[in-house]
Amino acid sequence: MSKIAVVPGSFDPLTNGHLDIIKRAARVFGDVRVAVMNNSSKNSLFTVEERMALIEEVTSVFPNVKVESSSGLLVDYAKSVGASVIVRGLRAVSDFEYEMQITSMNRFLDESIETFFIMTNNQYSFLSSSIVKEVAKYSGEISGLVPMQVEEALKKKYQTR
Repeated sequence: MSKIAVVPGSFDPLTNGHLDIIKRAARVFGDVRVAVMNNSSKNSLFTVEERMALIEEVTSVFPNVKVESSSGLLVDYAKSVGASVIVRGLRAVSDFEYEMQITSMNRFLDESIETFFIMTNNQYSFLSSSIVKEVAKYSGEISGLVPMQVEEALKKKYQTR
């Protein structure tokens, strides 16, 4: 039986660190759902639809990866697609404390869904969407930090602002 795994995030924008986690999850799980979470309390640069389109384009080489969105609780989304696993990336010890709280709450809400942590590749341990947006905003160099499609989308986004 192939397990369905969910890789959630806001992905605003998708970084090479995110892509590394998705790629590695796709090697382990037969069906990977990238869940673009719509957090209304965050002021996003890209719309959910824009983020989904970029992720779909970048992950199209992985036949077992599907991109979807959700605005509710992650465990409810996971249940709705039949997932039994949530995959989260960890960059540093500081991520662990936050992720432990989220995992504990998810387990409280539905103990049938397990969380798997994947340590990020060391070359991406400093990388976050916030940092990428800040550098891109001031026309700094972001190639190598995000997929080419995302780099182009960021440049366009900041040219129109």
